[in-house]
Amino acid sequence: MEPLKGVKACIIRVGGTNCDAETRRALVDTGIEGEVLHLKRAARLGLEGYHALILPGGFSYGDYVRAGVIWARRLTSRLRRDLEKFLDEEKPIIGICNGFQVLVEMGLLPSFDGLGHLLDRDPQAVLATNEPPGYRCRWVRVRVEGSKCIFTQGIPEGAVLRIPVAHSEGRFTFPKEKEREYLERLMENGQLVLRYCLNDGSPAHGRYPYNPNGSLYDIAGICDPSGRILGLMPHPERAYYGWQLPDWTRMGEPPPYGDGRLLFQALRSYLERSI
Repeated sequence: MEPLKGVKACIIRVGGTNCDAETRRALVDTGIEGEVLHLKRAARLGLEGYHALILPGGFSYGDYVRAGVIWARRLTSRLRRDLEKFLDEEKPIIGICNGFQVLVEMGLLPSFDGLGHLLDRDPQAVLATNEPPGYRCRWVRVRVEGSKCIFTQGIPEGAVLRIPVAHSEGRFTFPKEKEREYLERLMENGQLVLRYCLNDGSPAHGRYPYNPNGSLYDIAGICDPSGRILGLMPHPERAYYGWQLPDWTRMGEPPPYGDGRLLFQALRSYLERSI
């Protein structure tokens, strides 16, 4: 694709993140300049001049305490003003795997009542330890739901994407006393983006290994009420090229691209329209 001149995305890394290079490569192939910044450098330079923000996967700070919480607190303390301005300017943010955990801990997702003073609120959800327990590194299928998410615009509702997961704490859930209410709000607001499913797109109904972590309602990805902030557990940057598919040798030769590219293309389309 032709590069989008002057359009840059910031990929923030910290100790333990491990998907920043693949994410940058996917952005560059999509025509978006991607720059990887350590959080300390980002705190010095700020986010001015960037048009999208990406929190990549990994195990930030060893996932001590719980997954993503230390990174979330450090982002809030060191980049508060930049993040608030970023949100005020309606720029897109995506958190992949560990990044999803961070967005939930920060209050950016699901953020039912809008952004507001989100950096000062308690989490409304959690990505808990997998059920059954253990690290899950496998390819799964996710169904694209009808949502307002900008990262799936152009992908038909009901489309089944094949993308890998790699996590130990990916079980999306709400507080028990709020579970039904919050799940209804998620669906009514158009915030349910991706669900784990069977090969034919039918619901996994929590069945392992189709639902690899026991997530409530097979939830694999959600967005905020604006649709500009996405968190998902599967790794689209690891399903960007056809040669990344685990069984491409059976096809004779790999296809040019995998399903993960669709999300990066949607980001490009949004930036083309909004800048």
